[in-house]
Amino acid sequence: MDDSLDIDESLIPVRDLKPASQSTISFDGMLSNPLLLQEDLKEGCGGQLWPAGMVLSKYLLRQHHSSFLGKTIVELGAGGGLVGLALARGCHPEMPRIYITDQAPMLPLMKTNIKLNNLSSTVEATVLNWGDSLPDCIPKHPAIILAADCVYFEPAFPLLISTLNDLLGPESVCYFCFKRRRRADLRFMKHARKMFDVDEIRDDPEAETYRRENIFLYQIRLKSSKRGV
Repeated sequence: MDDSLDIDESLIPVRDLKPASQSTISFDGMLSNPLLLQEDLKEGCGGQLWPAGMVLSKYLLRQHHSSFLGKTIVELGAGGGLVGLALARGCHPEMPRIYITDQAPMLPLMKTNIKLNNLSSTVEATVLNWGDSLPDCIPKHPAIILAADCVYFEPAFPLLISTLNDLLGPESVCYFCFKRRRRADLRFMKHARKMFDVDEIRDDPEAETYRRENIFLYQIRLKSSKRGV
């Protein structure tokens, strides 16, 4: 038997039974106008804030708050939309539309959080199932791809790789952050390195703190041979 699908569910983020709630998030004051985020677990664990999303948001706000001007942005596995909404609120207001994506059960929550923050003119929520054809509304080869805490369910690993392969173009960069919870997560990164150029990000002053918490931040690009480098 192939035991690659033998998942220890105790090591997968557990669906909490806490009631729906609303959080106010400023990322240690980096947002002068904080985000309002509705958390609701009734449709799955994506409805909760997770550590890698906080880490990726803080990194991008700190290091890239003015460098995404004019660039197309797509977030994968957005859950409630934390990272994409943080960029829409904290980065240059003239950036193009940001697409936050997840499976259908998360769509109402993403739309709720867009409305809560009055970001409908900047952020669009849509369904994107990893491994499926990309929706027509998603720009081909966006400049920036965001993925936080997308590594937790091993059967979805090849589907995530497939979607990254579809989205990444010669000029695309994926900012990829995850909390390592089990050995299978390392298998995902091993597979990703075979498919793409993967570099750990170390220019964040809090990088070593995150690493001690088993949170890792990477840039993922097409292999240099496919980028014409």
